[in-house]
Amino acid sequence: MNSVISRIKSGLSAYFNLTPYLVTQQEAEASIREGVSFRGTNIIILILAIFIASLGLNTNSTAVIIGAMLISPLMGPIIGLQSLRNLLMATLFSIATSTLFFLISPVGQSHSELLARTSPTIYDVLIGFFGGGAGIVAIGSRSKGNVIPGVAIATALMPPLCTVGYGLATWQMHYFLGAMYLYLINSVFICLATFIGVKLMKFRAAPATNPVRARKVRRAVYMVAIIALLPSIYLTYNMFRQSRFNLNAERFVQEQCVFPSTHVLASSADWSARHPSLSITLIGAPLPEDSLTLALSAKLAEYNLQGTQLKIVQGASVAEKSKEALMDNSVSDIYRITQTELAERQHVIDSLQNMVAVMQNAQAEAASIMPELKVIFPQVKDIAVARTLQARSDTTSMDTLNVALVTLSSPLSIAKSRELSRYLSARLNLRNVRVVNLAAR
Repeated sequence: MNSVISRIKSGLSAYFNLTPYLVTQQEAEASIREGVSFRGTNIIILILAIFIASLGLNTNSTAVIIGAMLISPLMGPIIGLQSLRNLLMATLFSIATSTLFFLISPVGQSHSELLARTSPTIYDVLIGFFGGGAGIVAIGSRSKGNVIPGVAIATALMPPLCTVGYGLATWQMHYFLGAMYLYLINSVFICLATFIGVKLMKFRAAPATNPVRARKVRRAVYMVAIIALLPSIYLTYNMFRQSRFNLNAERFVQEQCVFPSTHVLASSADWSARHPSLSITLIGAPLPEDSLTLALSAKLAEYNLQGTQLKIVQGASVAEKSKEALMDNSVSDIYRITQTELAERQHVIDSLQNMVAVMQNAQAEAASIMPELKVIFPQVKDIAVARTLQARSDTTSMDTLNVALVTLSSPLSIAKSRELSRYLSARLNLRNVRVVNLAAR
C-alpha cells in the first residue's frame, strides 16, 4: 500500500514540478521591475486605455472594454507591489482621467457593463486571486504564451476604475464605493496570489535587515487580505438570498396563481432584507381582491416568502397601476390595438348618441311649437321631424337630411313652403329642414 502511495506522489510531483520550466529569479525580477515603472510611455498608454475603457462603458460595448484591458499596463505595478507609490500614482491617474471623461461626456445613462462593476462578491475575490496566481506563474515561466493578456481581461482592473470616475463625475457615491471596492479586492488578491506564488516557485527573498519588521509586513499582508475579503462575503450572502427569493417568488406565482378565467400578465419580485415585496398583475375576469390577497398571503410561508408584502393589480386598474407589466412588446402591441379599436367604437357611439339627442330635442321642440305653428301656418294640422340618409345617383356618398313631415288641411304655395322650412330650421335649430307635404287625412 505504501509503495502505491509513493508511486502516486512521485507521479504527481513530476507533473507539478515547476523547476525545469521556470526562468531564473534574476530574469523574473527584471520582468517585474520593467512592468512596475510608471513613467514616459507607460503612463501615456494607461491614460489612453482609460479613455478607451470609459468609451466602452459609455456605449455599453464589451469588445471595446476588452480591448482597453489588453492595452492597460496596470498589472505590472500590482504584481510588483514593492513599489506602492507607482501603483498609487497609476490608480490616481486612472481615476482622474475617467472622471474628466464622464464630466464632458454627453451620455449620462448607466449601462449594464457599468452597473456590473458596482456589486463585488466573493467570486470577484476568487477571480483576482486565481488571476494573480496565473500572472506570477506566467512571469516566472520560460513559455509565457498569452497568459498575461488573459489575466488582464479576467481580473478586469480597468472597468472598476472607470466606474469610480463615473461615480465621482455624476456624484453617485454607490457607484464610487462599489467600484472602488472591486478594484481594491482585485488588487489585494492579485498581490496575495503573487506573494504565495513566489513562495511556491521557491524564489529566494532578499535578506531582511530587520526580521521583526519583515514578520510584521507579512502579517499586515494577510490582515489586509482578510479585511478586504469580509465585505465580499456579506455581499455574496445577500446575492444568494436575493437569488433564492426570486426563485421562490417565481415558483409561487407559477403554482398558486392559476385561475380559470384570469391569467398572470406579469410579476415582479423586489427583494430587500427589511421590506420584500411581490407584485402580481392579473388580466381577465376580476377576482375578489381582499379574499384573493388573504388566500395567497397564507401560502407565502410554504415558499419561504414569509414577511413578503403581496400586491395584486387586476381589472380596470391595470392601466393606472401596472404600466410596467405592458412593456413586453407583444402584450403592449395587443393593448395598443385594443385601445385604438375601443376609441374608434366609442367615437361612433358618441356620434350616434349625439344624433339621437338632437332628434329627440327636435321632436320635443316640434311638439312645443305646435300652437305657435298653427297661428303662423294655419294649414298645418300636425308635424313629425326625422333625420334620414339621402342617396344620390351621381355619387356613392350619402348625405344626412333633416325632414319635417307635415299634414296640411290645404296646399301651401312654394313661397309658403320655403318660409315654413326656414321657420322650422330656426326654431328647431336644425340645418336645412326639408318640408314634405302629406295628404290631409
